Amino acid sequence: MTMLDRRLHAYRPDLAEASLEGKVEALRFVSGTPARIAVPVAPLRPQPDISIGIDTELLFGEDVTVFDRAGGWCWAKARSDGYVGYLPEEMLSDAQGEPTHIVTVQRTFLYPEPELRKPHKSVLSMGSRVRVAGEEEARGNHYAVLEDGTAIFARHVQPVAAGKDEDYVEIASRFMNAPYLWGGRSGLGIDCSGLVQLAVQMAGRSAPRDTDMQAAGLGEAIDRSELRRGDLVFWKGHVAIMEDPETIIHANGYTMTVARENFEAAVKRIGQLYQQPTGYRRPV
Repeated sequence: MTMLDRRLHAYRPDLAEASLEGKVEALRFVSGTPARIAVPVAPLRPQPDISIGIDTELLFGEDVTVFDRAGGWCWAKARSDGYVGYLPEEMLSDAQGEPTHIVTVQRTFLYPEPELRKPHKSVLSMGSRVRVAGEEEARGNHYAVLEDGTAIFARHVQPVAAGKDEDYVEIASRFMNAPYLWGGRSGLGIDCSGLVQLAVQMAGRSAPRDTDMQAAGLGEAIDRSELRRGDLVFWKGHVAIMEDPETIIHANGYTMTVARENFEAAVKRIGQLYQQPTGYRRPV
């Protein structure tokens, strides 16, 4: 049997997703059941153990397929990018009704009602999906009201179907100064490949999650001499976005934020400490 990437294929000796039958060995094969992320940010781990570092994060309203529930943990696969891992069962709800809107700012508050003076209930990141039931104006502010009566500032969301032709570099720039977090994929903390993936997804396109996946198959390979706005620069384990021919945007462990940096200066700095760029790609 061929060894498949455990990040993108749900299989264990005792259980595997039905689509892998004949490709991997397992005692049982299941199709799984749908569920939805019910917390602002859900860390996805390679094992059901909170002491283990996270692989990635799933956002409020994103859908998953659950293959197993045991000991308070779910083994699941994200619908958006196919990433497989474990998350606490309490972070999931039934997937009822499709989300209508998506958060478009780095992060926003969810209020118990349409009133910004009320203590907020939670903080939602860009990419979070909600089901809007109506709209309401209060004290001159316009709110999107969800089915449970909670409310979000209306200008911070847009219909899920909108934004297909947006500039993903501009979207990435909305994360400027967000804190760096290994495995992070939200406005509360994000890593280099998470920034690329989420910005590309918000522009209506698909993108794999991790740097090695992006370096292998996101868009087309180009030469360094061709670099322009929107192109990607890869190092082993790191990726940056060209904002213009002289400037990159990247979530990085040097500033521990999403930051702008002169491209040549970054190449020199990283080269002195670690390595030279390993490749360049143009998302299409």
